Amino acid sequence: MIARPEYPRPQFERKNWMNLNGEWLFEIDHGRSGKQRKLYENGEFSEKIIVPYCPESKLSGLSHVDFMECVWYKRTVEISEEWAKSGRRTILNIGACDFETEVWVNGKYIDRHIGGYVSFAMDITKAVKAGENTIVISAVDLLRSQTQPGGKQCRQYYSKGCSYTRTTGIWQTVWLENVPDHYIKRTKYRASLENESLFIEAVCENADGKTLTATATFGGKVVGTASSKITNKTAMLEVKLSEMHLWSVGDGQLYDLVLDLEGDVVNSYFGMRKVEYKNGKTYINGKPVYQRLILDQGFYPDGIYTAPTEQDLIDDIQRSIDMGFNGARLHQKVFEPRFLYHCDKMGYIVWGEHANWGLDIARFESWRGFIPEWQEIIERDFNHPAIIGWCPLNETQQNQNRDFVKMLADMTRSYDPDRLYIDASGWTHQDNLTDILDIHDYEQDPAKFREHYLPLEKGEPVVFTRYPQGGLPTFMSEFGGIWWDPSNPDRGWGYGGVAGRPQSEEEFIERYRGLVTAMLENKGISAFCYTQLTDVEQEVNGLYTYDRHPKFPVEVIREINTQKAAIEEE
Repeated sequence: MIARPEYPRPQFERKNWMNLNGEWLFEIDHGRSGKQRKLYENGEFSEKIIVPYCPESKLSGLSHVDFMECVWYKRTVEISEEWAKSGRRTILNIGACDFETEVWVNGKYIDRHIGGYVSFAMDITKAVKAGENTIVISAVDLLRSQTQPGGKQCRQYYSKGCSYTRTTGIWQTVWLENVPDHYIKRTKYRASLENESLFIEAVCENADGKTLTATATFGGKVVGTASSKITNKTAMLEVKLSEMHLWSVGDGQLYDLVLDLEGDVVNSYFGMRKVEYKNGKTYINGKPVYQRLILDQGFYPDGIYTAPTEQDLIDDIQRSIDMGFNGARLHQKVFEPRFLYHCDKMGYIVWGEHANWGLDIARFESWRGFIPEWQEIIERDFNHPAIIGWCPLNETQQNQNRDFVKMLADMTRSYDPDRLYIDASGWTHQDNLTDILDIHDYEQDPAKFREHYLPLEKGEPVVFTRYPQGGLPTFMSEFGGIWWDPSNPDRGWGYGGVAGRPQSEEEFIERYRGLVTAMLENKGISAFCYTQLTDVEQEVNGLYTYDRHPKFPVEVIREINTQKAAIEEE
């Protein structure tokens, strides 16, 4: 059976595709001399790897955990006469490859992509032929350079604190698609509840003058159609809906959508919902929603960045919901589209982030390693109704490049004016760039925690714990992180240090209840995010172990989290 056999992009799905996961030849290029040695032609490869799992992972079959500054992949694939005939195009898609990727097909250079977290596609038509074809992929990953985002990947040999095993090279599905010469490249959906319409902006290739048709259905019933001619490369459509079914928290109602560009057919879906932030509260479809979020870092014991199966993605969402959370901060990692798909289906709200840790945003060259990929991220994930906000940066330094941070905000709002935006979660907010002022506070004493934020109820500022900065934070976007590993109390790392560890399960639950209740009862706080869903390697502050066993009675944590909040009583 092919590893991760499902179609990787469920919101933009074509039937004519080929999954390239499975066994590839593999080579570590420590000297980064592979190009000079022409590994892309008839180079020798000494190992084998199971794609899409990174070489550091057990599931890859390798478990190479040392630094690898360059890696190479190679495999052959059979292309049919139908795919190779004139008037058809073959597209190579890579879900994610860390960090700078180059591709050759049959020895011919195709293209380069910079960025280790987002999906990208390359047209390989000029190089493929009917019959056997050879695909070679290289990835350069200079994690320790501080010029590329790396998230929670450790920059020391051993994992330490809240930094974990690295991911190098391919870590999401690789697949081929075959399309007509004219095809839909990408789409952008904007829901208008006021107009009871979905507005579609489509970018197409080689399609000037052709007609794009959109058909929306709900429960198998056609509820709206629209069509438009392509002008140059784009088309705008308004799909008027005869039935309104709102996407909301815990109720992920989705419409199916078929896009047809004269033979290029894409199956998709969308949700109708509106997100606003006003009076210190988040509103979805005009109703206030208290964000009870969990920090989800998306690490897996055997796959590291890559979930072993699709069911593992679903199960992590359900684990969170079972404990009374209604969403997550997808932290320091760009999660795969199939995860977002299940968030959409399950009505699970999430914040989209990038993996800025390790990137020195005071350095000019940081722009190259971050800004272009952030644009690709918001383009790829824009259509997911589960994403209610963007936060590209986390816990940034004080000497950051202010122009860099402003550019991120301006670019994001220009492309997506409908979602919430936080410039940098936690420590350093820049004036007038954030919709929500948030804070990270790992105070372990519930009484002190409660006392510190009482001024918010009166509309008075508090002082951030990390950097002195007055303000009215309404989102406790990191808290708790309570260290708990009863099976080995001397092991690992957690917030509060050794002295701050609870001595019993009862003490843990009492502390957890005190921290959560302090926020739910505070009329000045409308959202929290607990650190974290699962342990990750040596960091043992999850509500579940790393192998996904609950540490505490699920119903007890749920009862605490689902207490009515003060803002919900108004």
